[in-house]
Amino acid sequence: MNRLETKDYIVFLIYFLIVSVYGIWIYRRKRSESSGSKDYFLAEGSLTWWAIGSSLIASNISAEQFVGMSGSGFQVGLAISTYEWMAALTLIIVATFFIPVYLKNKIFTMPQFLHQRYNGTVAMIMAVFWLLLYVIVNLTSILYLGAIAVQGISGLDRTYIMYALAIFSIIITLGGMKVIGYTDVIQVFFLILGGLATTYLALNLVAEHYGSTGVVNGFNLMMQNADDHFHMIFNKEDNEKFMDLPGLTVLLGGMWIVNLNYWGCNQYITQRALGADLPTARNGILFAAFLKLLMPIIVVLPGIAAYILYKENASGFHQEMTEGGKVLADKAYPSMLNLLPAGLKGLSFAALTAAIVASLAGKANSIATIFTLDIYKKAINPEASESKLVNIGKITVVITMILGVIIAPHLGIEKGGFKYIQEYTGFVSPGIFAMFLLGFFWRKATSNAALFATIGGFIMSCILKFLPGWMDLSFLYPAGFAVPNADGIYEIPFLDRMGFVFIFCIIGMYIISMVENSKGDRVNGLEVDKSMFKTHPSFTAGSLLIIGILVALYTAFW
Repeated sequence: MNRLETKDYIVFLIYFLIVSVYGIWIYRRKRSESSGSKDYFLAEGSLTWWAIGSSLIASNISAEQFVGMSGSGFQVGLAISTYEWMAALTLIIVATFFIPVYLKNKIFTMPQFLHQRYNGTVAMIMAVFWLLLYVIVNLTSILYLGAIAVQGISGLDRTYIMYALAIFSIIITLGGMKVIGYTDVIQVFFLILGGLATTYLALNLVAEHYGSTGVVNGFNLMMQNADDHFHMIFNKEDNEKFMDLPGLTVLLGGMWIVNLNYWGCNQYITQRALGADLPTARNGILFAAFLKLLMPIIVVLPGIAAYILYKENASGFHQEMTEGGKVLADKAYPSMLNLLPAGLKGLSFAALTAAIVASLAGKANSIATIFTLDIYKKAINPEASESKLVNIGKITVVITMILGVIIAPHLGIEKGGFKYIQEYTGFVSPGIFAMFLLGFFWRKATSNAALFATIGGFIMSCILKFLPGWMDLSFLYPAGFAVPNADGIYEIPFLDRMGFVFIFCIIGMYIISMVENSKGDRVNGLEVDKSMFKTHPSFTAGSLLIIGILVALYTAFW
């Protein structure tokens, strides 16, 4: 039954009070130190490495992972963990090569980078684009999917849940990045503790179903009875799974574009580290990389356990996972939470809420930052005072949440899955990443080349998406670049499409830049030198440890 008991409400209330009281304490303690816009939006010089790392994870993990990725665990198994484990390696690359460039050139927003590296036109176009993307797609999908997840556990009305999530997020966001950063430490604590509790129960349920006990036995039994769910690399003969995770592409191809764009060129994420000094930022990102290794344990294993219980129809799970006669994979995590005992269910409920609220707060702060610093200050009121900018940021947060609540019910993504979000984000990420990558490390890249990558990359993504309707792509099957779908039509897996579009954008940017350079056109450069990329021995040791763990994981579950 989808119902919280008194013990659950007590646990949740404790979580709510801890986060709220701590947030108010941080706000009152820090507000006397600085009232400038950069301090409000970036918590300039105020966040410790553990606060940065916690905030990165809290902002990243949301209903998309708890609901969508767990659902993918139900469908394809451990292989979906590649998004998390490759992200750990990506974070090391971002900390080593990307963050030093941002900090050295005093870059605080992604549009500011584009203005400084290319020109104001590119920056303003992308500022408006990011604003629309964050408000209409990202924030609203977090709000809506989060409300669906909470409703699946509590049975409360979805609309009221959205109101509550929005209000809670506003309370945190209005305190600025300092409050977000430090309350995210508590959010991550509840997220990990509640998530591990759910995984513990899931493994125990599997063990008990087969007449055993203990999480280790549960895990071993899962591997024995769902062996096909414990492989990281798929063959093209497994069409359905290969379409989502096309073999070695997850190690050598499009998965890099997904992660490097998300972790290195995304205001929502990089903002956490842009207010710190380089050693603190790097240590925080390294801490986040270690936490990333844990995420599949929290969100993927319960999905695989749900698959086992569904297949065996244990604990009435067949009924839990179906709706209208259809199996809904995205019900895996909420269905698992409904089996938790009172009190523990409240803890996991708090973990899920923490993930949703932290993501909403971080997204709202990023929206306010871009609008205030890159649109309002530059195009509307260049003479605005620091206090005025902070107030505009707070107003933007409130308006953003109101728009989110209004738009979310009309998205038309009933229980939208993790793979769906990744695929359609991939229509723009190859061009954006190409524009940033060459902007970082190739001084000859021009503004027109950057515009080509953004617009041309999107058009190319659309062409490749709809190409199977125009021509037969079976000739790409031997190389593994196209596989037949349920209707027998050969399609290019979306991760491979992203790789092709990225190459297209890089080549196009190179040609356009070389032509314009031959005409003597002026190009803006960034301050970059090799010494920026030198890392501290402790950071290097931590990075090598993460790489070693990843090699072991992929070797064990290849």
